[in-house]
Amino acid sequence: MTTTRRTLLAGSAAIVAGSIIEAPAVAAAKAVPTTGDPIDPIAHLLRRATFGATPQSLAEARKLGAAKWLDRQLQPATIDDAACDRLLRRLPQAHAAPAAVRAALPKHSYDGFRQLGQAIIARAAWSERQLFETVAGFWANHLHIAAPSSGVWDTRGDFDAQVIRKHTFGRFADMLKDAARHPAMLTYLDQRSSTKAHPNENYARELMELHTVGLVYDESDVQDAARLLTGMTVSKAGNYVYDASKHATGPVDILGFRHANPAADGETAALAFLDHLARHPRTAELLARKLCVRFVADVPPAALVTRLAKIYLDNGTAIVPVLRALFTSPEFAASAGQKVRTPFEDLVAAVRVLGLQPDKDATLGLSALHDILVAAGNAPLRWAPPNGFPDVAAAWASPSAFLMRCNLHLNLAAGWYPKQLTRPADLLTSLVPAMPATYGGLVDALATRLVGTRLPAAHTAAVLSVAGKLPTSAVDKNVAGHAPYLIALVLDSPSFQLR
Repeated sequence: MTTTRRTLLAGSAAIVAGSIIEAPAVAAAKAVPTTGDPIDPIAHLLRRATFGATPQSLAEARKLGAAKWLDRQLQPATIDDAACDRLLRRLPQAHAAPAAVRAALPKHSYDGFRQLGQAIIARAAWSERQLFETVAGFWANHLHIAAPSSGVWDTRGDFDAQVIRKHTFGRFADMLKDAARHPAMLTYLDQRSSTKAHPNENYARELMELHTVGLVYDESDVQDAARLLTGMTVSKAGNYVYDASKHATGPVDILGFRHANPAADGETAALAFLDHLARHPRTAELLARKLCVRFVADVPPAALVTRLAKIYLDNGTAIVPVLRALFTSPEFAASAGQKVRTPFEDLVAAVRVLGLQPDKDATLGLSALHDILVAAGNAPLRWAPPNGFPDVAAAWASPSAFLMRCNLHLNLAAGWYPKQLTRPADLLTSLVPAMPATYGGLVDALATRLVGTRLPAAHTAAVLSVAGKLPTSAVDKNVAGHAPYLIALVLDSPSFQLR
């Protein structure tokens, strides 16, 4: 069958739609024919450790080498991010302290949620500290607090700043204990209403099931944990407080943690329990598995999960040694083609690879990008349940979702929407400075620039069908008019859909 633009798009859709009936990694690999070009390990690293490679980031990584690039990214404070910092100053409520949010916004305002979502998009698209941002996103999804959600209008941004971002490259035990003492988490999972007379089990259950050990507890563990955590609450002023008068005393026995739990040191006992959970072997396995799903494959390699869990425990729950081992592992090197971009990642990668920049002095373009992701069901933090967004291909598999990606790519390539983003003066010239003699050569150049490798010959022919050209057709005066469609179709291709 002759490959056309329609069959090219069908091939792209197979990555998402086809993964419903096959393991996602298998579906992705089958859906993308190769050109025979060798896999570029630097490009592979940046596809996973950033939100999308740019010519600048690729050049830097090739100059430094993979190991030194990784070392640099694991030390974000050494990377100048002033331009992104200036942009974030346009979103003052995104990470403001609760008191500042209360002073600036009406009660229960959604403005803080919206600014936080826009700030996450801005950092993903334009921060130079790309690995930090991808890992911060992982932790925000792991210790998920939906935004918007009831009661956290004034504290959700502070949670992101003082729990997630503070500990992104730190120790999970510290992050977990700070999360348990933050009003946003205590409100979202109902811990603030838990008392010795009426212990609320919601936070205790999700703490174990979602945040740490997984489904290895029984109901007695939940009941003991709920009693132990009583007293950790929120004051009338909206801040964390430990209220000993609300604490339920008495011995507890939870997943190997035993404590007399007397009245005198209820908070100390609760924090010891949180530390016990953070250092539990099942927590190590759960986190190692989730990191592998995020950065390696939908079906994570069992041997790598085991090694990473041991490294996590051997290093006192520190995350940087785990990340270093993951990205330098043979399993990671062999995993090209085994992850598919979410709608969020597809949008950000397209913005980055096209060289689009934020508004010159406002946030209208950012706001439009946020609205696009709301419509796609993947705007930052807008997942209602406490388990966070799914990170496997099958979860995002639908023809309508793929059509939204296609429309987005054309809008960005043509400059139709969002208009407020700052664009190169001539997008085609910025992507292909030296114009090839043939349309086939042009698509090869676009694919190399946008995807990192040439498209398979059949896909190149399919892209050109929109312009009524063959790969051998000479580039003519109509190339500027065809350019947005050719660019968009390269972004629509199965190759670009892979993370």
